[in-house]
Amino acid sequence: MAGRLAAFLKNAWAKEPVLVASFTIAGLAVILPPLSPYTKYSIMINQVTPYTYPVPVRDDGNMPDVPSHPQDPQGRSLEWLKKL
Repeated sequence: MAGRLAAFLKNAWAKEPVLVASFTIAGLAVILPPLSPYTKYSIMINQVTPYTYPVPVRDDGNMPDVPSHPQDPQGRSLEWLKKL
């Protein structure tokens, strides 16, 4: 079996070296990434990265110096910031 495979690869290399090289590179591109140590660390980073991020604080009536919404007129002026 190994002899027939070696004969096939030798014959293919003799006839079409560009195709053999391209298939070899494509095969390595599929096989090597799971074996790479960078794959382990990228998986670890993706697992701890949150999908949702904190939302800015909204006014609940007890915070007179914080604008209730960034689009409010109070939010456009920075007077509340100057009073701090």
